[in-house]
Amino acid sequence: MDVADLRIGMYVCRLDRPWEGTPFPLQGVALDSEADIRALRSLCKEVYIDVRRSAPAQRQLTRTHLATSRFRTAVRYHDVPVASELPRAGEALGQAMAMVDVIFHQVTSGQELSAQHVEDAVMPIVGSVLRSADAFFWVEGLRRHDSYSYSHAIGCSALAAAFGRHMGFAEGTIVSLAAGGLLMDMGKTQVPQRLLEHAGALDAEQTAQVREHVAHGLRILAGSNITDSDVADIVGTHHERHDGSGYPHGLAGTDIPMTGRMLGIIDAYDAMTSARPYRAAMTRHHALRQLYAERDVLFQSELVEQFQVCLGVYPTGSLVELSTGEVAVVMAQNRVRRLRPRVVVLTDALKQPRNEFLWLDLMAQKEGQPAREVLRALAAGSYGIDAADLFLDHDAAFAAMPDPGTTAPLP
Repeated sequence: MDVADLRIGMYVCRLDRPWEGTPFPLQGVALDSEADIRALRSLCKEVYIDVRRSAPAQRQLTRTHLATSRFRTAVRYHDVPVASELPRAGEALGQAMAMVDVIFHQVTSGQELSAQHVEDAVMPIVGSVLRSADAFFWVEGLRRHDSYSYSHAIGCSALAAAFGRHMGFAEGTIVSLAAGGLLMDMGKTQVPQRLLEHAGALDAEQTAQVREHVAHGLRILAGSNITDSDVADIVGTHHERHDGSGYPHGLAGTDIPMTGRMLGIIDAYDAMTSARPYRAAMTRHHALRQLYAERDVLFQSELVEQFQVCLGVYPTGSLVELSTGEVAVVMAQNRVRRLRPRVVVLTDALKQPRNEFLWLDLMAQKEGQPAREVLRALAAGSYGIDAADLFLDHDAAFAAMPDPGTTAPLP
């Protein structure tokens, strides 16, 4: 919240500078007088408000200001070309995977979670996503992960960074979102694996055991040197739901911190689009449709809609069928026309593999070419096509990506 919007009765839980050197206690301050507000305005530009600890008369006003203040100070980020970011995206993903391996080993062996290791995992992801979310999601989507937990942590971290970027948040807030996405299910390392991979419905006792991962995660975080309140909010509230049906506290609506509301959407989306031992992955397009169906029930409508805009109707990496009958994979979004992304055509109209890549920008098709548009989303593996098999080890080909409408040899 901008300090200009502060009112008596609000509870300030975090500053945009260290607490040291201010007249306020480290644990936060309830604004009891205009003098408190003046002091904060002289020290800070923005502060964080804990709605639940604010005076009842200020809670709705606080929520209203919180819903708009970040947009008034929105940061604009500029994309670099996908092709130029791909090598750096691959390096960022490799570093993140290596550090997540270290982090999971620390936690499962009972060691203290290291803030430095978390930062080393998150910062390359954030840097790459801020330069080009399409490039990172392309590389991440083609990488096969041995562990759902690893891939879910990295996927949610990257999605959180992309969502924060789309919302215009400052880079520091985006780093907090990405760290929260990386760590929010860390408590599952303390839950029996057989329960996490259980194919059928869990009984009441098993459900309670799985839900304990939130408390486990908060304990792991409390025992670390990570003090970011946004990360704690994400770990503690990403399973709360808009209608109050979530856990562990049954919070509803704006009683759930915004970061928790955002990561709840991301957690559900990444879980739906990931293959598990007991079910196939849902297409990215249909996962977004499922989230939309649950707007203002499980998830806040405005945030669901913004998440859809962030990813596009057919998110990067989606396998799609074109109106010509050809099968393509979405390479990048067109921010102006979400239904017309940039794609790589993989087959002919009879679903037979092409002898060469065909790069197309569906928003800028050339005269003399068949008019193409996306007809429908396809499940991974449709028609025997695995994009990872085609592209995984061919970063060099993408680094020399031709202009849309031209071709390049297939591997």
